[in-house]
Parts: sequence; C-alpha cells; structure tokens
Amino acid sequence: MSRPSPKISTNRTENRDLLVVFPSPLGWIAIVGSGRLLKRVTFAHPSLEAAIGALEGEVLQNATRGRWNDQLVQRLKAYARGNRDDFLDVKIDLAGLSDFRRRVVEQCRRIPLGQTMTYGELAAKAGFARAARAVGSCMAANRLPLIVPCHRVVPSSGGVGPFSAPGGSRTKQRLLALEVHRCQSGQGGT
Repeated sequence: MSRPSPKISTNRTENRDLLVVFPSPLGWIAIVGSGRLLKRVTFAHPSLEAAIGALEGEVLQNATRGRWNDQLVQRLKAYARGNRDDFLDVKIDLAGLSDFRRRVVEQCRRIPLGQTMTYGELAAKAGFARAARAVGSCMAANRLPLIVPCHRVVPSSGGVGPFSAPGGSRTKQRLLALEVHRCQSGQGGT
C-alpha cells in the first residue's frame, strides 16, 4: 500500500514553519525554519520531491512552502559550490534535545572546517568521555546536517564511517574532501 503524497500548503501563515526547497551542487536541499530558528535541513537528494519526502511527517504537517531566510539559502548554495562557511551564526532549534544531545551538537558545530574529530573526542569535548556510541547515535539523528557538521565526526578505527544522508559514506567523503580542498586553497567566504 503506497503512502499518500504529503500535502504542503503554499499559503503563508504566522503560526507555521516555512519550507524552502532548492537545487545545489550537493543535490536538492530542503530547509524548514520559523522566525529566526532553523529547524531542519536535508540535502543530497536527486529531486525536489525526494528532498521534501525526506522530512518527517510532523515537520511537513506544520510546514508551509514559502520564502524563509534567503540569506541562508544563498549561503548553502555557495557552500555547495565550494565557498567556505562555518554557519556558526545560524540560530538552530534545539527544542526536544536532552542536555547531552545539546552539548554534543554545540561541540560538533565548533569542529573547524576541513578538520575531523572522532566520536570519542567529541564525547569528551561535550563532557561525556565514555559516550562515543551515544555520540554516534546523536550524529545519526542530526536534524541539521551541514549546519551541525556531523560529517566531520569519524570513527577512531579509521575511514569516514557511516552517514545518514543519501549516498551514505560516499556523500560524507565528498563533503570532507571539498572542505579540505577549500581550506588548502583558501577559497571563498567566512
């Protein structure tokens, strides 16, 4: 039995989150924001429909297609083209996250562009030295990839490890390679 396609309103209302979907060199990206807070990001999708479909049902039910934070949209497009951007100034929605997950997310955002950190190192930075596996679970559930750069978190055993975005570890490797190149060449932006 097939699931019905999500119905997304195109009417703007103040109580609803806004959904923006756009193409980029990293595939289609969908973001959901409200007020000044970014609530969701999904990327690396082959189509607009796939990007929208990757969002959770509740997120879609509360979302209205429209314009939101045009500057962030342009910055994400520029990042996908190779500009440097750490997105640290982007205000993110941490509602519903435990203290542990908040601290992990905050520390993950501080991993410099072009660098990596192991799950264990991130756990220690967040104040939970023995929680490498829990950090892995937190990264796998990241609602804001690229903004919370979970692709910079790798296993201590080597390699890039798994990645929950479309393309899996290949997409993670691509992001890491682009960032290393950007840092070495001094390309673009902040």
